[in-house]
Amino acid sequence: MRGRFDVLNQVLKLDAQRDNQEIVYLVGTYEYPWLLRKSLEFALFRTYAVPGISKILAESGQFERYGQKRYDDTALLIAEFSEHGYDSDRGRAAIRRMNQLHRRWNISNDDYLYVLSTFIYVPIDFHEKFGWRKPTQHENLANYTFWVEVGKRMNIQNIPPTFAAFEQFHRQYERDHFRYTPENERIGNATIEIFQNWYPAFLRPVIREAMYCFMDDRLLAAFGFPKPHSVLKFIVQGGLWLMGQFIRYCMPPRRTPFHLTQAPNRTYPQGYEIETMGPVS
Repeated sequence: MRGRFDVLNQVLKLDAQRDNQEIVYLVGTYEYPWLLRKSLEFALFRTYAVPGISKILAESGQFERYGQKRYDDTALLIAEFSEHGYDSDRGRAAIRRMNQLHRRWNISNDDYLYVLSTFIYVPIDFHEKFGWRKPTQHENLANYTFWVEVGKRMNIQNIPPTFAAFEQFHRQYERDHFRYTPENERIGNATIEIFQNWYPAFLRPVIREAMYCFMDDRLLAAFGFPKPHSVLKFIVQGGLWLMGQFIRYCMPPRRTPFHLTQAPNRTYPQGYEIETMGPVS
């Protein structure tokens, strides 16, 4: 694939609903794998501003004690069915493991729905603002269909029947449920510390301030985080936007797919088994 828009042209020839798995694979492994990974991280982060979700995470204690492992488990399980398809052997195993891990907690169906919605609409928001190109409605419909199918396999009920209806649910749920609690702040800080620990100590305060720059006022308030200075926010967000333009105009298109499941991993340097992922006893 040599042309900058070859993958997009291939995607547009596919059926957004019937071929949703192939479209998600092509876009996620060729078009913008790094930005998609960052946007999915941020999608999960947003869910911690819902008190019912952060309370469960705080009670488990796993996030604060084994945050990197929990991050890697989540990222790899999602990557398994994103890269191999939700009906592949590995995809089914990953979804089955997620169902097993969530079964022990009393999670409401609406919270499940909200988490599912973040995987659709937060990446779209990110790519609208910072991507080297804007996502098409064709891709958005494929992404919606993909995650609806995953949701069905997780036994999530009452999934809104259209892209627009689910987006309305997503926006309204945040307006209704984002509010500050100490558990939100604990889990929010624990998450930021995971990201900070990927960098040298002298950069960690900068990383924290940069993360604030990607949070809207409602999210900042729900975590009890300070608002970043407007100039810093402009610089940080502008820098990410410029990186997207650099990729578009200066970098050659990716010729081989990026697979997170095959990349080096902090928690599992020797590899992993889907069936053994989960909380540390």
